[in-house]
Amino acid sequence: MSDTARPAIPKGSAGHHPPALQITNLVKSFRKPGGGRFRAVDELSLTVPSGEIVAFLGPNGAGKTTTLDIVLGLTQPDSGDVRVLGETPDGIVQQGRVAAVLQTGALLPDLSVKETVQMIGALYAETIGVDEALRRAGIEKIAGRKVSKCSGGEQQRLRFALALLPNPDLLVLDEPTAGMDVNARGEFWDAMRAEAHRGRTIIFATHYLKEAEDFAERIVLIADGRLVADGAVGEIRELAGGKSLTARLDGATEAELQAVPGVQRAVRLDPQRIELKCDDADAAARYLLTNTAASDIEIRAASLDEAFEQLTAHDDREQS
Repeated sequence: MSDTARPAIPKGSAGHHPPALQITNLVKSFRKPGGGRFRAVDELSLTVPSGEIVAFLGPNGAGKTTTLDIVLGLTQPDSGDVRVLGETPDGIVQQGRVAAVLQTGALLPDLSVKETVQMIGALYAETIGVDEALRRAGIEKIAGRKVSKCSGGEQQRLRFALALLPNPDLLVLDEPTAGMDVNARGEFWDAMRAEAHRGRTIIFATHYLKEAEDFAERIVLIADGRLVADGAVGEIRELAGGKSLTARLDGATEAELQAVPGVQRAVRLDPQRIELKCDDADAAARYLLTNTAASDIEIRAASLDEAFEQLTAHDDREQS
């Protein structure tokens, strides 16, 4: 059956539909081996409107996977509330309106790729069709290959095909490109962009910050089980503390550079080049251009990597 049977909730229709995800004061703890409890998720609250593409970022142990497991009904919280498309996780998963591509998941090695999709498709009342799922996941050419002969990246794409089968409104991806090489990751995200254009809400956790920067419309950064930052990539970068300015400038001392308007910290990279960490890079650039012999001036925002490191610097917890 084609995906016109149940169209995805269109982007920008949050006023007519419940949020794709509503998390309120979520808490989940686990018992430590030596006794006591460890809070993997600590009073987390979050709303994701339908149609958004959201990246969950955080160090190992920040609580990302635990949160997504709760969203998928795989783990029960200690307290708090989770609503997926306005309903409980268990109920919405059973309807096939949310699907997932997880880091791991058993696949029967002796079945072919197509046989695997056919077997799982038989569990749903409605699907987009086996051939369509294979095509969208980009694995139609290996449909006859045994699962045991598939690479790790190909098995991830098979899991992606299985997730697409029920035509979900929400796709949850936990490290979806683990095991893929650079080319395979690019092809996977091309396929994900096509799904996003169909109106799917996509929530994904990844350690590849470049993926989050290139694909996500919104970054949710979690550390110590808590929300520490939430916004567009540019907004998250700004939280790292302004912009950096580099220029070619001979002779100026660090004290003179520190006195430049808008500068927080000055560093001489080599005898000819300087770097200024700025809270007002425009003011610093104007001063250098009008009052010094500076040339080759470049201004850049903090990278997502720098923001990630700064905002999660104190997250040294166990993996969860």
